[in-house]
Amino acid sequence: MTEQPARWTQASVYPDMWADPADDPRNSEGPSPDGELATLEDYLTNYRLTVRMKCEGLDAEQLARRSVPPSTMSLLGLVRHLAEVERDWRNWTTDGEPLPKLYGARDADFDEAVADPAVVEAAWRDLEREQAATDAALAEHPDLGERLGKHGVSVRELLVHRVEEYARHCGHADLLRECVDGRVGQ
Repeated sequence: MTEQPARWTQASVYPDMWADPADDPRNSEGPSPDGELATLEDYLTNYRLTVRMKCEGLDAEQLARRSVPPSTMSLLGLVRHLAEVERDWRNWTTDGEPLPKLYGARDADFDEAVADPAVVEAAWRDLEREQAATDAALAEHPDLGERLGKHGVSVRELLVHRVEEYARHCGHADLLRECVDGRVGQ
């Protein structure tokens, strides 16, 4: 039986939080965004930041650790997977030939997430590049009802799907991080 890490948080104000409210970069002062597009983009931004926060302070071995066997999922695998799906969402916006898979074979995003600092650095670069490219492609279509690509997916559906994907994987990241070093919080 493996030793379970002790549960802990850096928060001192609310022990169920990841960080104290004053230190949480996701907390914003002032009114919430106006409009559907701004709201969806705000949620996406916060979920993206949450993924980063859940990975902060871990080394390559910890990021690559498959901490919930028999799953092949790891925090590094999630980062690579999110880069892969950002690329795939861009494929939804075009009538042309799809971009090739970023990591090649099916499930390579998880299966090849190995404890190598170069793989970790490349994964973060890939994610940033793919997020920026998908953001730029969608920025050309501010009408949420506009239908794109050969399957006619609406911009709204694409944005909601992006928010859903990140939110779901933030839940996975919560569990993976707790298994790696015991850190908990929203």
